[in-house]
This record gives sequence, C-alpha cells and structure tokens, in this order.
Amino acid sequence: MGARIEVDGLRIVAGASILVQDIGFTVEPGQVLALIGESGSGKTTIALALMGYARRGCRIAGGRVRIGDTEVLALPESGKRALRGRRMAYIAQSAAASFNPSRRILDQVVEPALLHGLLEREAAERKAVELFRELALPDPETIGQRYPHEVSGGQLQRVMAAMALIADPDVVIFDEPTTALDVTTQIEVLAAFRRAIRERGVSAIYVSHDLAVVAQMADRILVLRHGRMRECAGTAQILASPNDEYTRSLLDAARVGERAPDAPPATAGTPLLEVAGLSAGYGRVRDGKPEFPVLADVDFKLYRGQAIGVIGESGSGKSTLARCIAGLIAPVAGTIHFDGKALPGQLAQRDRETLRRVQIVFQHADTALNPAHTVGRILERPLAFFHGMDAASRRRRVAELLDLVKLPAALADRTSVGLSGGQKQRINLARALAAQPDLILCDEVTSALDPVVAAAILDLIAELRREVNASYLFISHDMHSVRAVCDSIVVMRHGRKLAQIAREDHARGPHHPYYEQLARSVPELRTGWLDDVLAASGRGTRAPTGETAS
Repeated sequence: MGARIEVDGLRIVAGASILVQDIGFTVEPGQVLALIGESGSGKTTIALALMGYARRGCRIAGGRVRIGDTEVLALPESGKRALRGRRMAYIAQSAAASFNPSRRILDQVVEPALLHGLLEREAAERKAVELFRELALPDPETIGQRYPHEVSGGQLQRVMAAMALIADPDVVIFDEPTTALDVTTQIEVLAAFRRAIRERGVSAIYVSHDLAVVAQMADRILVLRHGRMRECAGTAQILASPNDEYTRSLLDAARVGERAPDAPPATAGTPLLEVAGLSAGYGRVRDGKPEFPVLADVDFKLYRGQAIGVIGESGSGKSTLARCIAGLIAPVAGTIHFDGKALPGQLAQRDRETLRRVQIVFQHADTALNPAHTVGRILERPLAFFHGMDAASRRRRVAELLDLVKLPAALADRTSVGLSGGQKQRINLARALAAQPDLILCDEVTSALDPVVAAAILDLIAELRREVNASYLFISHDMHSVRAVCDSIVVMRHGRKLAQIAREDHARGPHHPYYEQLARSVPELRTGWLDDVLAASGRGTRAPTGETAS
C-alpha cells in the first residue's frame, strides 16, 4: 500500500542562489501529481528532495517532507539510504547514465531487492522477468543477460522502471520515464505505470515536459517556474482553463509542433547525402554479415538545405543509421556518398574538413558531455580544432552559441553536472553548431526538452535552414516534431526502410500501415486519450481513481 506525501515550505539553495522556494503539496496513495515547467524550473530538484537528497552543490535549506509517518528530512543519512530503493523508488531521466556498463542487466535490476533483504536471488530473478514482461520488453526471459549497451535507449529506460518497481515501493518518482521511448512502446509503458500505481496504491510524482503524456497520467498538475509554484490544480482544469499566464504559454508551446515547416523542400541538383544499400550491425562480421544485424539495405537521398525525418520504434535502427553516417559504426555493406564523394566508413579515415561538415547531436546528453570540463571548454574545443580561433575569439563565440540555444552566458564557467537535462541537451546542440556543419545528424534532440525550449529549438533549426542552408537528418519518436521540421519522413522497422513520405503527402494517405500505427499512437493533449486507445485495441483500462491530492 502506498503512503501519503506531504511537502510544506520546501526550500533548496545552491550557495547564495535559491533554486526552490516555498513549495508545498500533498499526494494521497494511488494518486499522481505531475511537476511541469521549463528546464531549470526545479522539477527534478524537488523530486530528489522527497528522498532527502540534493545534488552536488545544492542544499535543502528548509521545509518539511513527510512520507506516511516518516519525517524524511529529519532522518540521519543511514535512515535516508534505507528509505531509498525500498519505500521510495526513483526512475531517472537518463537510463544510459544510471547503469553500470560492466555488469549484466539482470544483476543490476535485482540489486535493490537483495540489498534490502526482501527476496532471495532466485525469487528476485523470477520477479525481474515478470516485470520485463509487464513492461513489454523483448525476450523477457533472456534480456537480463545482456549488458546495458546491448539494448536500445527505450528498452534500457524500461529496464530501469523494472529495477525501481522490484522492491514494491510505496512512493515512485518518475523523472521523464518515457523520454526515450517510441510512441507505440510509450502506450504500453504508460499503461503499465498506471496499473502499477492503481493496483498497488502507489503514491507517485511524475516529472515531465510532455503535457500530452501528463494528461494521461496525472490526477493533478503543479506548474513551476524559476523554482516557484505558479499553479496547482486538477489535470482537466489545467488543460481546459489554466489560471496562470505561464501555464497558458506552456500549453501553446506544446501545440507548436503541429505546424508545418516553413522552409521549402529542396530536391534539386546533386544530393548532399546519398545512402545506398546500407547494412550494419554489431559483433564479429562473418561472410559479410554482422553477429547482431541492425540495418539492412537502407536507401535514401538528402539534398542541400533539406531535412529528412527518421521515425520508428526503439531498436528499429534509427540511431545506428546516424552513427554509420557519422563514421562511428562501419557499414558491412552499401555506400554513403557525401557531396558527391564516397564517405569512408571509419571516422579515423575521414579528413578534418569532412569531420567539420558532418556533425552529430547525441540522444543522451548526460553521456555525451564531459562532466569534468566546463561548458566553455566543451564549446571551445571545436572552435579551436576546426576554425583555429584564438582564446579571445573562442570566448566571444561561446557566448554567441549559448545565446543561440537560449542559455545564459554565465553557464560557460560551470560544468554540466549541476545542469538540467534540457540545458545539457542544448549545450550538446551548441557544440555541433560550433563547427558550422553542412549536415547535422539530430538523434532525439528535443526528447529531453520542455515544450517551450523544444519549440525554440525547432524554430532555431528552421532558421538555420533558411540562413545557412544547413541540412538535417532528424531522428525522433515525436511525430509532431518530425512533421514540424522535415520535408519528408523515412519510416523504419526492424532495420529496414518501409516507406518515405513527402511533407505534402502527410494528410493524403492512406500510407504504410506501420506509419498509420505510429501516427495513431502520438498522445493527444487531452485527458482520456490513453483510455480511448487501450479500449480501441481491446485492452481497456480502469477509470481514474479521482483527484484528492492538493
């Protein structure tokens, strides 16, 4: 059975800066409170404080957090550690940064149950397999024997959910848990989360920037900005008639992705990028076939100034395609031509100018940024390497790049450790832009961003297309973002290209059945959408338990 969450007057500081001020709310067992707001608004900081934890450089300076009959902030450190993973579980935003790459998945998933003495090893493993199946993971009996790098980002996020739920906690904190999931898998995962909350009576905090997902999960929504509460009300009321102007701006930004791109499609002349018969995978190559094939016979052309979207479920080969083009994975068959010339498959075989002209923005900013380096140093490196700028010129350009991605210049002197997920992703994008490339490979670049910032990044991409004629390969599971940015969409499944749909044909249809399935799986900004989808598929769901959190 879950536990009541009571928060009153919560205050969190970092040195002289106030990060969170005067936060208070209550959540009843079986209820979900969503925390929404821009990156840096304090969502994750508040969620972590519920476990009595503050990130490095931060301090819980005041207030009260009560879980059931336990005063969390009054506990000694040993008491807080005993609480975490047992009575309270945390599902982090970046699964890739949360797993030990040298240990098998199953060993890590069962660890909370073993550490807290809840289950014997054999029983813990059986329960882990049950959770893998419940969370719609492929090969639930054997996936635990893999290492974290051997599964897709979306699959790893669901593995983390299994690790959080294995101890049957009273309180679960979901910190952007579906960020890395494709839309079809997201439906299964959201349904599984809701079942777990309702059937086990779990109290839940749901941190998200995706208002459409929040509409399906939350009984109430707490809107945050600059660490302060702007509005707290029932989900239906927030979506239909928000009282706060900032809340209205978030809702407006969430609908921006429904617009069509304003850059004209470019399909004339020699393709900037031409991929033909591309096949790739992992492991030892025998008889021209990799041990673990991922891509098979992929073809497409991308012209200068054009943006092509690539969509498909987790494990469909989207990121592997980008890594092949970037030179991080060598193809086992097929060719890649860039600006009319064959592109070497290995990164080490490419000259400096080719490296400059083709840049990649990785999906997981947490693992793409060096935590020991300042933001300024991270951004200065491509400026020195590709453009030979002196120190003064680099500093000026770093300030310009930060402004370009809507970040304050003061961040140049900080490391990425204390930054929000959205801030890290914008730095990730700024680093690619520093090279002034002709082709940018965007791998889920808006997945970690709140609606306001995501809309700004989409606008920035459109602006760069107009001003510098940059080309994009835009990989995403967000259909709205792909439609907003791209001239055409490549649909992939099981490593193969199923179809390519031009922008002007989006609304005409019917298209490939799998594309239609993806389109139907994009969450709508209204309550009840998930129930309708589950009912239409014959799976059904229970009615909401009501709104009692305050």
